[in-house]
Amino acid sequence: MESKVEVLSRLRIPHNGDLYKVVDVLNRTLKEKDLMFGLALDPDDKETAIFTIYRT
Repeated sequence: MESKVEVLSRLRIPHNGDLYKVVDVLNRTLKEKDLMFGLALDPDDKETAIFTIYRT
């Protein structure tokens, strides 16, 4: 069975050490709505985080 993940939105924001907590609570709260949230450092700018919303 193949799972498709669709990127709904992507946002670049200043990196903050607590952003992962927001992503964690969003993932726990909205997984039943087939939404998934991701956070990564921009490979070109370590001061910028990339926040992504996916539909699973």
